[in-house]
Amino acid sequence: MDNLEKRIKINGVKNGVLLGLILLTLSIFSFYFITSIAKTFTLILLGPIFFTFVIPVIIVALLCFNFRKSIGNFWTFRQATTGIFIMFILAYAIQTIGRDVIFAKLVEPDMVKKTQAAFINASTSLKSRTGADQKQIDQNIAEIKKGFNEQSNVTTAKFIQGLAISIIFIFVFALIFAALFKRDPATV
Repeated sequence: MDNLEKRIKINGVKNGVLLGLILLTLSIFSFYFITSIAKTFTLILLGPIFFTFVIPVIIVALLCFNFRKSIGNFWTFRQATTGIFIMFILAYAIQTIGRDVIFAKLVEPDMVKKTQAAFINASTSLKSRTGADQKQIDQNIAEIKKGFNEQSNVTTAKFIQGLAISIIFIFVFALIFAALFKRDPATV
């Protein structure tokens, strides 16, 4: 049994690195999609959902199938939770460090400003087409700027709180995927 536990942890690390690199690539592409490719408000809103939710869920499902297969096609709920949690937490760390520390600080230091400008331009264009007056447009721009300012002014306490909440969500998602992909040899 220790050998299986060890293989689960090793495969969790391998899959976590792979998933982290995929998520990092998708989040960077999503940034460029928002700021350079998408021109309509709908694409700016739906693009990130597609790149940060739809594609990752499909990739995670494929990785979980492959993960289970690589350890012999059977694992209990607890083993599945452990392996998937390791995969998720490592992927989260790689994506966060890669995007928020390396990419946002070294490659695109104006990432927030560019994203904000894309949202403002698309929102203004949408409001103008729907016949909104300049006062409504200015109010909408102010709301967007306020939202971005709140996100960029993160205190240490808010960072720690956000990290704790993220870890809880990661564990909950690991439980959900473990329930979906467990395959206990005793029940087969």
